[in-house]
Amino acid sequence: MPMLIEHIDAIARKKQRDVLYLTFHPKGSTGIDWRDNDSYNWQQDPMRETVCNWLTEHHIAWQPCGYFADENSICGSDGQIYLDVPYDDNDSLYVLARDYLENPDGTMRFDTVSFWYLPLEKAMENAHHDEPGFWEKWAENF
Repeated sequence: MPMLIEHIDAIARKKQRDVLYLTFHPKGSTGIDWRDNDSYNWQQDPMRETVCNWLTEHHIAWQPCGYFADENSICGSDGQIYLDVPYDDNDSLYVLARDYLENPDGTMRFDTVSFWYLPLEKAMENAHHDEPGFWEKWAENF
């Protein structure tokens, strides 16, 4: 059975808290504009596999996720993952993940990985997406 991949904003609303997620991209891109590069295949990205394995080995729960939902476009998953840890400097798993992913100055340790924070307040802008039948009605008019 195929896995349902949720949008990151839907995950935040379900958890009722700010959330963290990772995106992966080709070397030399900013992590935002890489989607124009048709040659990048996240499924064959060894850094993504390395990061996912590290998270699993360190008991940091994660799951694939989709981008922030957008009613004006359809985007499949590009390998991004949600980290099931709170954004909290007092949480030992968050600190472990942060220290693995970032340099002490806050820059990314790996040049093909971006570490993102999504506040619940921003995710709530799409709360209407959670209404029963919303996406079915949306698809009829797309």
